[in-house]
Amino acid sequence: MEWKWKTIIEPFKIKTVEPLGFTTREERLKILDAAHYNLFNIRAEKVLIDLLTDSGTGAMSAAQWGGIMTGDESYAGARSYYNFEGEIKRLTGFAEVIPVHQGRAAEKILFTLIGGKGKYVISNSHFDTTRANVEASGAQAMDFPSKAAMDFDKPAPFKGNADLAAMEKFVREKGAKNIPLCVMTITNNSLGGQPVSMENLKGAQSICHKYGIPLFLDCARFAENAYFIKLREKGYGCVPVRKIAESMFELADGTWMSSKKDAFANMGGFLALNNKDWASKARQLLILTEGFATYGGLAGRDLEAIAIGLREVLDENYLQYRLRSAEYFGEGLLKHGIPIVNPPGGHGVYINAKKLLPHIQPRNFPAQSLACRLYLEGGIRGVEIGTLMFGRRDAKGGFLPAPMELVRLAMPRRVYTQSHIDYVIEVLGMIARNKKSIKGLEVVEAPRALAHFTAKLKLGR
Repeated sequence: MEWKWKTIIEPFKIKTVEPLGFTTREERLKILDAAHYNLFNIRAEKVLIDLLTDSGTGAMSAAQWGGIMTGDESYAGARSYYNFEGEIKRLTGFAEVIPVHQGRAAEKILFTLIGGKGKYVISNSHFDTTRANVEASGAQAMDFPSKAAMDFDKPAPFKGNADLAAMEKFVREKGAKNIPLCVMTITNNSLGGQPVSMENLKGAQSICHKYGIPLFLDCARFAENAYFIKLREKGYGCVPVRKIAESMFELADGTWMSSKKDAFANMGGFLALNNKDWASKARQLLILTEGFATYGGLAGRDLEAIAIGLREVLDENYLQYRLRSAEYFGEGLLKHGIPIVNPPGGHGVYINAKKLLPHIQPRNFPAQSLACRLYLEGGIRGVEIGTLMFGRRDAKGGFLPAPMELVRLAMPRRVYTQSHIDYVIEVLGMIARNKKSIKGLEVVEAPRALAHFTAKLKLGR
């Protein structure tokens, strides 16, 4: 009998390395001030551990680098496009495959076609660029997260689920003719990288079928979601993760993906669907804004890397390591009494800054304040998912804070080792012990949409 080892190791070996950006606390204080307390404005070489995003920041494999060397850079009809198209068709089953330079480009094209004033797009939760592209079209983005999603402390297996009863009630109230699309985000990024169950996806499909609403998946992290289903949902424990992924796509009418996540690519994405009319119109917009239909703003080498990455990500040894790494990270923070979205999701850990820093009011951005302190003390960059990202003004100009104040620490794929994560845990432990010294922030300048990318802030009084 083969022994079952407790230690889960990285299912790869390191072939190429690059140096980290060491700085002093005094230097980081000046860097923060010059960056107007917006971590997007900090030069990457001044960051020691970069957990800003897992999008496009992963380490590609030797096979992917090999594919890059053989990429076909023909303007039209490149071999690399057909490799890319074939891999996506085999995985998703959708007939129409449209390459784009990243996920938000697919969102822009799709919602330009089907959005508009008086319409609503419903979802378990829209992420920031999805919401922005829905609302740029004139439509409204409506979220229906499960009730368990907002109880950050209490573990539940599928906190990414939609509240199907609330979703169907909304459809009846507004009328299906005013709802051009339902989007299920897998995993649910805005609320902790939490998975969606197959049962919940089937329930969403049932509602959409009943009212004639197309169902699409935002599938940036589809493989992580599929592995969570394998681990947590009854009846799937012995099902290969690729089969689970294929079953998720079978429930939908289309999908889009930022391939900078679960395909390990540094750039790229796609829109895939069966509606030929939508696909034809989408390709016209693609040619206008991104590039010809067989490259869509991507180099041939990017298309090759994505095709290979979509196969590699379904390796169950990798997925076991990936999810266990996030779990280990979360366990370390909980030992220091740091509140997180529990259990951790698939691609990182989300700290509940509202609970950790109750002395900072939402209008002073507790999550952004914590993210800035994390950079100051340890040179670690995360991202705020809170009032800076999702806060709003009402019709009378009043302040509407976001319902959550989270700091997302997203782990790039195949990049950092356990000792890097141990360092992050140590720094956050020290910050937690001195949390009352953290001050809030004030906005100096910010645009109305996607403010977190370019806002300028200062320390509050």
